[in-house]
Amino acid sequence: MTYDLLIQGGLVVDPLNQADPQQRDIWISAGKIVSPPTNPETRALRTIDALGEIVMPGGIDVHCHIAGSKVNAARAMRPEDHRDHVFRGGAGLRSGTIGSTPTTFATGCLYTALGYTTALDASIPPLTARHAHLEFADTPLIDKAFLVLMGNNHFLMDRIKAGEPQNVRDAVAWLLQAAQGYGVKVVNPGGVERWKDGAGAVVSLDDSIDAFDVTPRSILTSLARAIDELSLPHPMHLHGLNLGIPGNASTTLDTLQALDGHRVHLAHIQFHSYGEIEPKTSLFASRVQQLADYVNTHAGVTVDVGQVMFGETTSMTADGAVGHFLARLTGRKWVNIDVEMETGCGVVPITYSDKNHVHALQWAIGLEWFLRVEDPWRVALSTDHPNGGSFLTYPRIIALLMDRSLRADVFNSLPDKVKSRSGLGELTREYSLSEIAVITRAGPARMLGLAAKGHLAPGADADLTIYSPHSDKDRMFSMPRYVVKGGSVVVDAGEIRPGPLGSTLIVEPRYDPAIVPAIKAWIDRDYSIQFANYPVAPEDVANPRFIPIV
Repeated sequence: MTYDLLIQGGLVVDPLNQADPQQRDIWISAGKIVSPPTNPETRALRTIDALGEIVMPGGIDVHCHIAGSKVNAARAMRPEDHRDHVFRGGAGLRSGTIGSTPTTFATGCLYTALGYTTALDASIPPLTARHAHLEFADTPLIDKAFLVLMGNNHFLMDRIKAGEPQNVRDAVAWLLQAAQGYGVKVVNPGGVERWKDGAGAVVSLDDSIDAFDVTPRSILTSLARAIDELSLPHPMHLHGLNLGIPGNASTTLDTLQALDGHRVHLAHIQFHSYGEIEPKTSLFASRVQQLADYVNTHAGVTVDVGQVMFGETTSMTADGAVGHFLARLTGRKWVNIDVEMETGCGVVPITYSDKNHVHALQWAIGLEWFLRVEDPWRVALSTDHPNGGSFLTYPRIIALLMDRSLRADVFNSLPDKVKSRSGLGELTREYSLSEIAVITRAGPARMLGLAAKGHLAPGADADLTIYSPHSDKDRMFSMPRYVVKGGSVVVDAGEIRPGPLGSTLIVEPRYDPAIVPAIKAWIDRDYSIQFANYPVAPEDVANPRFIPIV
């Protein structure tokens, strides 16, 4: 018997299946990791000598923005972001642009070049899902999925007001199937709709969304219950109230307490961890310790960080109120998009400066989260790409986590006011290779319910990355020597090669068909399209892969 590929002699970092890195061979056949053959005469079509190299599962980005209306708005409004950042074609690859919002084709290639093989777009309105799927069809090499926005959906808020939990559950399942999505995203529940209605920002969980007579609390608890009852592989993915506002840590804690007993994943938690503005300073302080203590003692809660990195990027959010706030704060050009009865968004260029007190504190708060969450399986690496910075900065973040001296050098260069408002300076923890594999691979796979990803045991997807060891961890994780996607070598001796498109990961939760007439009546009455054109057609989904609901 002949296998497709043998990775021979590498130091395998596979924390889901082994406590410590071990030197061993990995055999691959038909796109999967397989058990080592018992016949010593068995050969592989290709053997990669990985002696002295580090082998990890392919990276998984649990929260990013790589498709959809706001990403395209950012691409259109920011030509200056692309002119000096070109992805050159060649070797069967076509060119594109990079910047903070890479073109679709470049996005797949750039993730692959970092050793990432799966990415989850964190917020797509169901009305624009078809276009997101068409973008996925032009994003090569990586597996893709997206979360469906539901926290300001008119139909759901009407059902919540009426006290119809079964109809809420069935509508959530129908919307997921109609969009061909993977999970549920909630952004500023009710707050986007209230801001769009001209009634001002939502501040607390019990503020009224007057047009629907619901509150953020009732939206959150109703959707969390529906998600748990549907047994979706990924819990509620939550962007809470008051993002980026001083004092929002108390709201974040209130939200966690309101959802106690439900599974919840808190997105870009760094932006939700600020204390009150301190008198006479116009500055807030970190409240990571208080929030991390809660996460550490509640097993149903996971987070991704949303690490801020210094430099130019683009803020884009389905929270239109936040986009408006940032535009007024920075005075830079911006765009707002209204998605009919479902959500809104704001897009604003932003430059994070290490000389700016607020930006420097945001940088420190993000790193605090990585270092204060005791269990690395509960925290995932993210920059909320591109909001806190590009995913291309991930190697730099890894270096900061693994080297406390490097971290201290940067921290000590920040404005003095920042040092007294963050506990980062007192934290000496350094991440191991295994812990890096957890927060970039095994942990995100577990958070997303992807049993075939994030590890290298027999039966796993043959997605893996081979790095050459280097004392400079930024360099090491920026330049994988080999990347294998679905059994195909797509980075070969450091060079990107053409490869498979990758799959679109979707779920199909069951619902009672009795809900459909009410949804049809709502869409036909209130939308600019007819009901028949709302659901995504199967032919519009590139290489679909259904993830079972257990």
